[in-house]
Amino acid sequence: MARKTKSPSVRRVINEAIDVLQALGVPLASATQRQREMSAMSFLAVAGVTHSADWPSCGTHPGAPLGTRQIIAFINKHFEESISLGSYDDIRRKHLRGAVLAGIVLGSAANPDAAANDPRRGYGINSLYLPVIQAFGQTGWTAQAAKFMEGRTPLTDVMGGKLAVSSVAVIMPDGSVLKLGPGQHNALQRSIVEQFRPRFAADSHVLYLGDADNRSIVCDLERLKKIGLTLEASGSLPDIVLWDEKRGWIFLVEAVHSFGPISPQRLIALEKLCGSCTQPLVFVTAFLDRNAFRKFAPEIAWETEVWIAEEPDHMIHFNGDRFFGPRKAPASA
Repeated sequence: MARKTKSPSVRRVINEAIDVLQALGVPLASATQRQREMSAMSFLAVAGVTHSADWPSCGTHPGAPLGTRQIIAFINKHFEESISLGSYDDIRRKHLRGAVLAGIVLGSAANPDAAANDPRRGYGINSLYLPVIQAFGQTGWTAQAAKFMEGRTPLTDVMGGKLAVSSVAVIMPDGSVLKLGPGQHNALQRSIVEQFRPRFAADSHVLYLGDADNRSIVCDLERLKKIGLTLEASGSLPDIVLWDEKRGWIFLVEAVHSFGPISPQRLIALEKLCGSCTQPLVFVTAFLDRNAFRKFAPEIAWETEVWIAEEPDHMIHFNGDRFFGPRKAPASA
């Protein structure tokens, strides 16, 4: 039976959602009309937007974040659909995938410990994107969205294999904007700060972040000294150092684009470099996508972690006796 034509108000808000997603870098141009429609409705459900007038309140609706079955129920109720609740896995695998990969939607907003295919897993709008989404419909919004995307590599470019040609803007935990040089390596560093950190080290401080042109563009000397890490040989440090003071974990993260994973040799060097650290270490190699990971997988050291930016909710654990956590227990006093 053919799908009935939607009412003008529903059609309008769906088209608006498509405009928002595309302006924020989600690749929908080559998708079918139904695929665009489902992506838009799933995004609208997470955003809590049912009418054109709702954009200013995006992300603040009662009951958020939503699980996949709740998203289907929302779509059926507000967008003249009758989708089976048994199709909940399509929401995760297909319809929200672009928004999640782009970082617009966070896939662990309600229950970060839930398995990826757990229908109770909650989806919410990334707070970094809320201001620009809430401003949709205002005069000059297209220019505002374009400005927001300056320095951010759109998912359309990442999936198309295009290199970033402009500076990379990183939104730091305190809300300040850090400008890095162009290139996929720095785009990956941005993903580590904006996507890895909120998911796996939410309370951590960024103590060190290096750029090709400035090896210590972020360098918190006071806190580095406090945890026993010096910068006498800053070139030996990993790309990013995070300190989770609450858990007492130090994250040493290598952003790998063309070289430099945490191999057994690199692991030994990092352990020596951090020999005076007073807190346990977590070693993480980060990649932009699975293709990059496959290239370096044989080199990854055991008892380290792997994170892939295109699938930010997941970790690969190269260890056998436990899951994500410090490599060693802290030394006794």
